[in-house]
Amino acid sequence: MSLPIIDGLRHLAGRYDGFILDLWGVILDGEITYPGAKDALLRLKELGKRVVMLSNVPTRSHTVVTLLETLGLERGLYHEVISSGEAAHRALAQPTDPWFAGLGRHCLLVGADRFQSVADGLPYDLVADVGEADFILNTGPLDETVSLDTFAPLLNAALDRRLPMVCVNPDLVVIQNGKTIICAGTLAKYYEAQGGDVRYFGKPDPTIYQTCLDSLGIAEQSRVLAVGDAFHTDVKGARSAGLDVLFCSGGIHAAELRVRHGESPSSDSLAELILRHGGLRPTAVIPAFRW
Repeated sequence: MSLPIIDGLRHLAGRYDGFILDLWGVILDGEITYPGAKDALLRLKELGKRVVMLSNVPTRSHTVVTLLETLGLERGLYHEVISSGEAAHRALAQPTDPWFAGLGRHCLLVGADRFQSVADGLPYDLVADVGEADFILNTGPLDETVSLDTFAPLLNAALDRRLPMVCVNPDLVVIQNGKTIICAGTLAKYYEAQGGDVRYFGKPDPTIYQTCLDSLGIAEQSRVLAVGDAFHTDVKGARSAGLDVLFCSGGIHAAELRVRHGESPSSDSLAELILRHGGLRPTAVIPAFRW
């Protein structure tokens, strides 16, 4: 059965009371908003819909709120921001899980300086050398010139010492200003494939969707729609949480689908994408987050 492809959110909005929206690839392309995204948020607000922004960005939620404000997306357009960085920070600040409680005190932060806020205020000593570390806090890079090979020597040294890794962003790549940048998930998958011990925060873990549902305060899950652009995180995560999911085809999979942002993909290219992801199917497809 072919997936329904809609040209605007207006065709589905009436079925739902709450929306869980991905940011990068849906609302933002790097540090600019997609055309039509703010208008769609305004329409949802006018209709009294509740909106939570859910992102695998490896920073605290308050830094995401600040970014959105600088881009003209004022706080009143959504109910809350929930980031994987915030979830990781909370788990590390008050470790109730024995795995986290046993990490040790010396943390090696692997990633861009921009993401260091995830470690702010945590009861750990940041170290600069893998030989001094008890565990790795992996936030991932922020530069299209950086590759997995850049980090391989460090990761291999950490593997030799059997250091556990906390991955704060399960995304493999992100599209920023039209360029593909590897994320923490790429480093974590390599580490895990070599036998490393990794814990992930963010999509597709169903627990972060429960946090969103609690924030939305909507009892019927059938009245909540997740929106995202990545099959292995957004679609998989929403489906695992029992939610409907609207796939934005103009995001991270645009090149695979042979479209640009805002262009509708063909049924054949969608079928190929679904096949590559083990038959995982969204509820519907939209070429861009627009009304």
